[in-house]
Amino acid sequence: MTTTQLAKRLGVVQSRAVAIEQAEAKGAITLNSLEKAAHAMDCCLVYALVPRKPLDELVCERAECLAKKRMETTRHSMALEAQGVEAADEQEQIKRMIERLLENAGSEIWGEDE
Repeated sequence: MTTTQLAKRLGVVQSRAVAIEQAEAKGAITLNSLEKAAHAMDCCLVYALVPRKPLDELVCERAECLAKKRMETTRHSMALEAQGVEAADEQEQIKRMIERLLENAGSEIWGEDE
């Protein structure tokens, strides 16, 4: 489709259709303009954020990261008081923390810094 044809379908002048194409090429087009162009070309605009991994995997990874971070804080405090914990016990605690985080997984799981 030429820019003249697109402009006619959009109800704008040809220079505006060129400007829309240029904005799209630069990544500077608005969603509103994209939707109008899609409609003019008898298309449907699909705008989506697609996770790189399955969501349940992302949530599990985040829960594990938080559990390890929290355990590190505890480990540090206990080491200062000469109250070390066996590695196996620590892993079991991390596992339980992950389970609790996953049971209650909501927006708070994303709140703490990594």
